[in-house]
Parts: sequence; C-alpha cells; structure tokens
Amino acid sequence: MSFDDWAITLAVFLPALGALVVALMPGDRDRLTRGLGILFTGIPLAIGVAMLFGFDASAPGAFGAAADARGALQFSVDASWISVIDARYFVGIDGVSLPLFELTLLLGFLCMIYTWRYLPEPGRPKAFVALLLLLQTGMAGTFVAFDLVLFFVFWELVLVPMYFLIGLWGGPNREYAAIKFFLYTLFGSVFMLLGFLAMYFRADPHTFDMLALQGAGFDRTFQLVVFAAMFLGFAIKVPMWPFHTWLPDAHTEAPTVGSVILAGVLLKMGTYGFVRIALPILPDAARVWAPWIGVLAVIAIVYAALACLAQRDLKRLIAFSSVGHMGFVMLGIATLTDVGINAAIYGMVAHGVITGMLFFLAGSVHERYHTREIEEIGGGMLQKVPFLASILAFTAIASLGLPGLAGFWGEVMALLSSYSPAEGLSLGLYRTLMVFGGVGTILTAGYFLWMLQRVNLGTVPERWQAKDLADVNAVEYVSWAPLLVGILLLGVAPVLIFGITNDAVATLTGLF
Repeated sequence: MSFDDWAITLAVFLPALGALVVALMPGDRDRLTRGLGILFTGIPLAIGVAMLFGFDASAPGAFGAAADARGALQFSVDASWISVIDARYFVGIDGVSLPLFELTLLLGFLCMIYTWRYLPEPGRPKAFVALLLLLQTGMAGTFVAFDLVLFFVFWELVLVPMYFLIGLWGGPNREYAAIKFFLYTLFGSVFMLLGFLAMYFRADPHTFDMLALQGAGFDRTFQLVVFAAMFLGFAIKVPMWPFHTWLPDAHTEAPTVGSVILAGVLLKMGTYGFVRIALPILPDAARVWAPWIGVLAVIAIVYAALACLAQRDLKRLIAFSSVGHMGFVMLGIATLTDVGINAAIYGMVAHGVITGMLFFLAGSVHERYHTREIEEIGGGMLQKVPFLASILAFTAIASLGLPGLAGFWGEVMALLSSYSPAEGLSLGLYRTLMVFGGVGTILTAGYFLWMLQRVNLGTVPERWQAKDLADVNAVEYVSWAPLLVGILLLGVAPVLIFGITNDAVATLTGLF
C-alpha cells in the first residue's frame, strides 16, 4: 500500500484508536493519559502535513460529472462498506476540504497540549482526553467523507462527545447548555437525514455517493424541498440566525478546549455541508434559496455585533462574535460566485484560527482572575499581565478585520462578491446586503475595541494590585504559537488558502 492509500484513514481513525487505548489505561496515570492524547493527535497532524505537501493544488475540485470529480480526488479510498444499501467507505481530499481537514488536525493537537496544564474540574483526565480524541475522529471524518451515510455517521459522532464535554466539565449552567446543544443539533440532523434518504430513493440507480448524485438531474420541485431539509441541518450547525440561540450558551458553559473546538471546527461542518453537498447536488434550488441565505447572513452579522456590545462576559462576547463572523461566510456562499465561495472557505479557516485563539485567551484569563466578567476584571491587564494582554489585543484586532491579519480577507472578499453576485441573482438586493454587511464590520470594530479598552487599558483595580497573577507560561506559548503565526501568515499571504481552493471552487461554480 502507498502513502496515498492509507493516509486519510490513519489521520481520521488514529484518534479513535487513541480513545480506546486511553479508556483502558489505569485511572491514576494522569500524565501518561495526557501524553497519549498528545501522541494520538500529533501523529495525525504529521500525516496531515505530509498530505499538505503532497497535494496537487492545480487539480480541479470534486464537483461536476462523476468521472471527472472522482479523478479530482486525492488520497482517496473507495471500498465496500454496507453492501445491502450500497453505502461505501469513500473518502478523499480536494481543494475545498483540505484546509478544513488540516485545521481540524491542528486544533485537536493544540488543545491536547493546552490540556497538559489546564484540565477543567472535575479531574478525570482519562474520560476527558478520550472524549476529545473521539471528537476529533468525527470532525476530521466529516471533511473527507464522500458517501452520505459515512458523512452522517461522522457528523453524528461529534454530537455525543461534545455533549459530555459540556455537560460534565462545563460551567454552572452546563446541563442546560449541553441539552440545548444536543436537541438543537439532533433536530437539524433528522431533517438532513430525511433529505439524504429522499435523494437516495429518487436517484436511479439508488446511491449515497455524493459525486454520483451531482449528476442525478433532480427536478426543480424536488430540489427545493430537499434543500429546505438540508438547510435546517446545516444552518443549525453553522449556526445561522435565527437558529443560533444554542451557541452562546454552549460556548459560555463549555470548558476552554471545548469552546476552541466548537468555534474552530464544529461550526465549519455546517458551512462545509452547504458547499460540499447542498450546492453541487441541488444547484437549481441553491439559486432560489441563495437570496434568503444572504438576507439571514446579514441579519446575523448586524444582530451579533449589537449583541456583543451588550455583553458583560468576555467568553459570551466572543461566542456572539462567532455568529457574526459565520454570517460573512454564509454571505460569501450565498453569492454563488468564485470570489464569494473562496472567501467563505478562507473565512472558515481564519475564523477557526482567530476565534479558537480568543477562546484559549478567555480560558487563561479566567484561570488567573477566576472571573470572565469584564467589569470584575476592571482593566489594567497590560500592566498586570502584559504578554497575555498583548496577545489578546493582537487576536482581537485580527478578529475585527485589520488589513494584514487573517480576519481581513474573508470579510472583505465576501462583501466584494456581494457587489457582483452570480448571474440571475438580484443586484439590488445583494448590493444592499453589502452595505449592511459593511455596517456590521464597523460595529465589530466597535465592540472589540471597547472590550480592549475595558480589559487591557487603565490602571489595575485595587482588588488585583496585591494579587500575584502569572503571565503567559510555557504550555500556553507552545499551544498558541502556531495560531498566532497563522493569523499573521494568512493575513500577509492569503494565497496559502486561495492557492489551494481556487481551482476547486471554479469547478463548483461551473455547475450554476
């Protein structure tokens, strides 16, 4: 077997094997358990880096005619799995999935490093590490599956570990947040599954193969109904307004690494579902639904920014900011253009890097101050913990979209694509959306700068002056350095993402 034949399978399933190994470990071997977590996420990351360097970015994406799309897949494996329904173990990588796959492997590894020092209460590192490993298998598998049954299995696999991570290691309202997260996402998954089954039975011959379904030629009415079902599943996961209400609670109550993974990867599963499944298989319905998606996306941008201005909890502010940033991603997708969908994929990666970093920072601030209330912190962090405060300022400024940092290109290109949407879409509507999206960027700058003023600047409050607060430690530097470097590199060299996605996206938009 060549590297191409086993790379994806090892990268996806090694963490699940690690979860089994950790589960069999004695309960008192805490350091060994955490070390195994780092090992079983580090090896997949090394495999992912090798795949990145072996990837041919000039190949088209896995969209269009089934034979051509299969030829565009790299590191692919297609083997029989459940023969009675012709479900297959069909995995592969193209320019759309590779950036998100690499992001998943990176964040999983960095979260394990962070857990070496910061394990949330109650302890039980064995269960905590095993759940994180199982979660990574589900997330990574979602981005490489090309069979709808396999995709659904990976999609649902994510649900259970995250439920327990929030419910067992979360904040004071963890049970409420965990149940809300579980019910919302399960509700959406039911409709998504019904859409998958409808396409399976309507296709001739019956198939769950995503690439074969792209050429199934479903009639317009059928497409509209199935798109609605899949829209519910994907929109809740994004989450789009008004399906977003589970997100602030889940983020606020989740342990630090749970919030990092939730923001960095889980939300991207919904936007990826639109790009990988809904748009190429149901292109006629996509044109009808696109304006509505664009409107909901811009509502999310403005609403989230206004909500952030009202937040008193640092972590909850970052959580609401995710709703707005994912609104820019959905706006780019709604334009159905090369520029817009490239911007969306770039925005997914940038959001994962920046907001993942912000949640790391929120967790470390809480470790020192034992509060996330902005008024309780009271300012003066630049004097008390200057390195931590400086990193917070750098990351927040990246998130508000400063040119030269990772947050800039996704937002600007999403707005630019709204000026010239795909042929047949309303110019007036999309240019109006561009204006309101631009207002959202101004509000985003406002709430981040106001947060920095209240947290970083000013004098140290009297209650903290006698406290000995440690600045950034070695574990934090190691787990944060790749994200900080990524924020800068993606800002000054966006070609690192666009060079991978552009040809695949051009193939996708050719379907409209």
